Amino acid sequence: MKKINDALTEEELIVLRDKGTERPFTGKFNAFFEHGIYKCKNCNQPLFKSDTKFDAGCGWPSFFEAANEDAITYREDNSILGRPRTEILCSNCDAHLGHVFEDGPVDKTGLRYCVNSISMDFESENN
Repeated sequence: MKKINDALTEEELIVLRDKGTERPFTGKFNAFFEHGIYKCKNCNQPLFKSDTKFDAGCGWPSFFEAANEDAITYREDNSILGRPRTEILCSNCDAHLGHVFEDGPVDKTGLRYCVNSISMDFESENN
């Protein structure tokens, strides 16, 4: 990561820096559907808008579109033998967010950004 937020917990560092994954259905944003913006836990860059979030039933917050085309960096991930994936990172600080898959809502983008709750903060529209 380009910059490490000094306030990150050990668990957050494992996900954001070491590309860890939180257990499914345990993240605070998995079943969370308030209106606002999801931001990078490390650098506060806007990543996803709440109106692009959907329940994919996979155990992690899912979005069909990034907040803007420059918010996310994409990298090939071959860490699981025989299962190539596309890793998603914050384009500002390179923090690991999760992965993107091509099994999202067909009537939208067809993408499912599968994101670790622990890699994000949320700013409510009501603030």
